[in-house]
Amino acid sequence: MDEHTVRLERYEGPWPDDDRDANFKAAVAEWTVQDPLPTFAMLSRNTGIPVGALIRYALVRWAAEGSEALLFLGPRNVERLWAVVCEAQEAGTDEAKLAAFDQLAQMLSWLRVPLEPDSPTPM
Repeated sequence: MDEHTVRLERYEGPWPDDDRDANFKAAVAEWTVQDPLPTFAMLSRNTGIPVGALIRYALVRWAAEGSEALLFLGPRNVERLWAVVCEAQEAGTDEAKLAAFDQLAQMLSWLRVPLEPDSPTPM
């Protein structure tokens, strides 16, 4: 079995203001300040699972979240939600963005109905 060695490093940038991944890079910079190993070491001690296996599990679970969400939501619903965002971006006004937020909130409230069976009718 092919094993890998990965160096856990901090990320501080820099990145330009107009970088399309600026929000993600800022989040990576914020979260990589901390050392995750003490958490995994404690979990390893408590469960008997090796640290490397726990880290591998966490990475695979996180990496699969996007695909898993798409499977649950479905491509049609993702495209419907994304169309609302695109329309607001094309308009480029604060009013269009607020209207898109309201529309997305309504769409998501309907998707949440099965999660909260005792809740009143969605927005």
